[in-house]
Amino acid sequence: MSALALTFVLIAAFTHATWNLAAKRSGGGLPFVWLAGLFSFGFYLPAILGYCLWFRPDVPHVSLLLFIVSGAIKTGYALLLQRGYRHGDFSLIYPLARGTGPLLATLAAIVLFGERPSLLALSGGALIVVSVFYLTGGLALWHTDRAHLRTGLLYGLTCGTCIAAYTVWDQHAVSHHALPPVIYDCGTQLVMCSILTPFAWPRRAEAARAWREHRGKVLTVALLGPVGYVLILTAMTFTPVSHIAPAREISILVGTFFGAKLLKEAESSRRLLAASGMVAGIIALALD
Repeated sequence: MSALALTFVLIAAFTHATWNLAAKRSGGGLPFVWLAGLFSFGFYLPAILGYCLWFRPDVPHVSLLLFIVSGAIKTGYALLLQRGYRHGDFSLIYPLARGTGPLLATLAAIVLFGERPSLLALSGGALIVVSVFYLTGGLALWHTDRAHLRTGLLYGLTCGTCIAAYTVWDQHAVSHHALPPVIYDCGTQLVMCSILTPFAWPRRAEAARAWREHRGKVLTVALLGPVGYVLILTAMTFTPVSHIAPAREISILVGTFFGAKLLKEAESSRRLLAASGMVAGIIALALD
């Protein structure tokens, strides 16, 4: 991986963990996600105008389908993530969502495409599974007083599924169809806003309250989310995904650290150790 690609990926990892921390602290739901999406799209407009005037890009006809599919997946992901943060600790939900995505993508490749991973990749997948088991408390997960952890596990795995799906789809869009990352992510933001608006508009009073109480968090998510993801998409245009994936997942450690130290969440040592195991497992998958 080149120094430029590594710089993009590491910056994106920190921005991703930071905006997720803001989303967790907001405690918001659909109105918050809608507000953040609207501001993200608003931030994109001058950038898109300048980009198109300067580069005059050729956008393929298939772009609309690519936008719609990615935007639909990311809408579901954003709503599930907010709900997960309302039901579980940040240092639990965040590493579950980020760490299980690569594992699920590998399993999908085995089932759907008949791929046969190496022993190293299988070991990496097993390490992720063990780390998830340890992160959620092992067998104690099934005790009556651990119902909140079971709920967190469900949301984390569901978000991980969404991450695996849109990562593969988006990589295909920017690599095989040569869509400029800034235009592509703006298009998906527009789709997200279009999907959410009919549901958010009747709840505009809640959105106004979210803006009054959490405007800083709204703007953090709206700005850092697109910045970080455009950096990743840009790196994908000149660097193999297998090189990007392990470096990107440093965000798991950053996010778990934020939850343990900034939010003072319980079981911080266990969760940091489990997050480290996930990162090691993802690196093993990427080295296959």
